Amino acid sequence: MIIKESTLAKGLPKKTTSLCPECGKIIDAKIIEENSAAVIVKKCPEHGETKDVYWSSAKMFLRAEQWAYDGVGVENPKLCAEKGCPFDCGLCDIHQSHTSLANLDLTNRCNLRCPICFANANSAGYVYEPSLDQVKFMLKTLREERPVPTPAVQFAGGEPTIYPHFFEAIKEARRLKFSQVQVATNGIKMAEEPGFTQKMVDAGMHTVYLQFDGLREENYVAARGRKLLDIKLKAIESCRHVQNGKISVVLVPTIVKGLNNDQVGEIVKFAIKNRDVILAVNFQPVAFTGRIDQESRAKQRYTLPDLVKDLGEQTGYTTEDDWYNVPFVSPISELISVVSGKPKVAFTPHPHCGLATYFFIDEKGVPTPITRFIDVQGLMKEVYKLSKDTEGSLVKFFAIGKAYSIIKRHMIKEKMPKGMSPTKFVSLLRSVFSSTDKKALSDFSWSMMMIGGMHFQDSYNYDIERVKRCVIHYVVPDGRIIPFCAYNGGPTYRTEVEKKFSMPLAEWKAKHGAEGL
Repeated sequence: MIIKESTLAKGLPKKTTSLCPECGKIIDAKIIEENSAAVIVKKCPEHGETKDVYWSSAKMFLRAEQWAYDGVGVENPKLCAEKGCPFDCGLCDIHQSHTSLANLDLTNRCNLRCPICFANANSAGYVYEPSLDQVKFMLKTLREERPVPTPAVQFAGGEPTIYPHFFEAIKEARRLKFSQVQVATNGIKMAEEPGFTQKMVDAGMHTVYLQFDGLREENYVAARGRKLLDIKLKAIESCRHVQNGKISVVLVPTIVKGLNNDQVGEIVKFAIKNRDVILAVNFQPVAFTGRIDQESRAKQRYTLPDLVKDLGEQTGYTTEDDWYNVPFVSPISELISVVSGKPKVAFTPHPHCGLATYFFIDEKGVPTPITRFIDVQGLMKEVYKLSKDTEGSLVKFFAIGKAYSIIKRHMIKEKMPKGMSPTKFVSLLRSVFSSTDKKALSDFSWSMMMIGGMHFQDSYNYDIERVKRCVIHYVVPDGRIIPFCAYNGGPTYRTEVEKKFSMPLAEWKAKHGAEGL
């Protein structure tokens, strides 16, 4: 078993715990319905009340709670919880999910000066840049996590492509058999340095998470401090023309209300138009770093239901019924684990961390949400029941055949889009249950497109129940593995880690010069 029914309280209002955005202490909080939104309210004895929108739609908030699963945590935690979540990260023994995706910061240096960035050497006053040996140790640490070795690593920063041992780090990740090796990049090196993208492919890179804030140059000037649209387009083009392999692109737009939320539809249309190289779009509503007053937050706060609403209005492709939270698909992982007898990766974050939908895209580029031709709710309920029934069975292999029958039973034949049929879809899905049929897996991936949103927390909307279930983690040079929203949004883990393993900026400049800062 790798998942279980969630222990989270459901309904509104409900209690949780949070952090004071002023002093950082753990305080009680409530999530209530107010003006049709789910709102988090907390009061610090010293600094008073803070109120922020958690999800802009209470209706969608409650719907997401129907699909909540907890993971089984880790068998080899580095730390025991003593101070209370989120102050014992390592992972600790009360964490409820394993690492689905790990971020590994290669540097805090960057070739941009983005005003919304939380990792920048010039503003920090020091350079954080682990040695190659430290990077190898961190990668090894991730693969030693149990019961599920971390399957995917994303090199991040700063700007990871300027790290002096970037290609060696990619090769080491492939040597350690990460199934997904990714880079989160602004694309400048890919666009401006001939052959750079090809070198990434040759080293073993699978996926580029490309910072992509829209199709208007003013978006980049406001968010990144300079014109960058042409850079983004050239970076994508460089992926299109690699040889001896394939590299996919995931567009990662940071969305700020009033700045670029009117572009979300155009971004999706652009992705579909370039679906030969773009595999997905992963929107990230902005998380606020530093202090910001409640009025300013209200003007700029953008939540996942806002994204769903804007995409529906700007494209006409989806309604809110087409969107499901991340743990919704966990029954598939559970079934694969039960049948194989080996724990497999399970996406069991908190039900309010992210939302996604999948499109089938026909030959003419017309997208159809998978929810239109498959009863996904009925499917997941039956797959979960099958996984539980199979746990006690002596012959588990037959469960795969039963799963295919379940899939066919929940297909809505009369609503199948052009170019799709029940037989074809089941054939494509066989790749999900097979780790050996790489071509089938590729065919399935490139016939579908994931559109999703992940809303990372800041100190104003912080919910500790989310941190306990986080599946996107940072690995750091001392071997700790720290949940994303603890590392960036709550306690000062990022500052603590970077200062501990850094070099003062003046010393760096004396040794290396100012280039690259």
